Amino acid sequence: MKKPASFRENRTRDPRWAAVLARDPDAAPPFVYAVKTTGVYCRPGSASRLPRAENVEFFETAEAAEAAGYRPSRRAIAHGENLATQHAAIVAAACRLIEAHEDVPRLAELANAAGLSPWHFHRVFKSVTGLTPKHYADACRAKRVRQALLSKRSVTDTIYKAGFRSSSRFYESSDRLLGMTPSDYRDGGSNAQIRFAVGECSLGSILVAQSARGVCAISLGDDPNALVQDLQERFSRATLIGGDSSFEDLVAKVVGFVEAPRLGLDLPLDVRGTAFQQRVWQALRKIPPGKTASYAQIAARIGAPKSARAVARACSANPLAVVIPCHRVVRSDGDISGYRWGVERKRRLLQREAQLR
Repeated sequence: MKKPASFRENRTRDPRWAAVLARDPDAAPPFVYAVKTTGVYCRPGSASRLPRAENVEFFETAEAAEAAGYRPSRRAIAHGENLATQHAAIVAAACRLIEAHEDVPRLAELANAAGLSPWHFHRVFKSVTGLTPKHYADACRAKRVRQALLSKRSVTDTIYKAGFRSSSRFYESSDRLLGMTPSDYRDGGSNAQIRFAVGECSLGSILVAQSARGVCAISLGDDPNALVQDLQERFSRATLIGGDSSFEDLVAKVVGFVEAPRLGLDLPLDVRGTAFQQRVWQALRKIPPGKTASYAQIAARIGAPKSARAVARACSANPLAVVIPCHRVVRSDGDISGYRWGVERKRRLLQREAQLR
């Protein structure tokens, strides 16, 4: 049915429509436009044939357009790949700048070095790393703190070496930086407590462990004793405590997710990884049950198309089986390759998810 004239007039008065007509690639704030008659969406700077105003729908992000049922145009896909490469280079340079400073650089300084507005730089940085610039800077500072304490530096020396201007600010953030007091960390985490429990599922034994900060391990195997021994080796100086009935409920929740992946899992994750690993693991969690992706595809999705091998290493370093679904990553030829918890378990997980889908 033809849209009324008032609707078309309102649409053509929208400044975003003017940006589409001008094919403005730098329209602000950023948006995409979707065409109802073709079912695709484009960027305002796209060279695609211009649609009729009454057939256009605007969205703030590509994700919102896809949630509404639209798919990216071929030009949008190409633009996204080129843009991802540019963003990865910008963020890599910003990370090096952050790492080189003991003090946390101001957002305006980082944005100016990248040639972007502070708002746009913040958005790009978070989309690539999964972290805000401040959180990345905090992670770098935490790394310096851990390295200094492990070298047996005094706590006072560590405070100033890591760029803190006062001891009070350091102690306010010490739990977040270390997960324990500085002295306990320097002594090897001897006062840390980790609760754990072992359950059974259709894939064998499953171990779930939780520190005060959240879930720190989910492991699968044939021998429950071997799983506990592995936990002891990974946290050799912590106190391991068998979980009570309430903790076993958490294990049951994890087991339930293994048996029925579509239920989802909402757990506090105590995942310690590099920014690259975090990007890979975040991409893995976006692969829906019943679907797979290759290592090369994951590398392209995180803006590092030449890092397929590094993606494979990040998958093998994944400490949380099933929650971070590295079992959904296969070789480019579709072959089911190595899996930390056994190739046969990987095959059975994929078969179950395919049946549920």
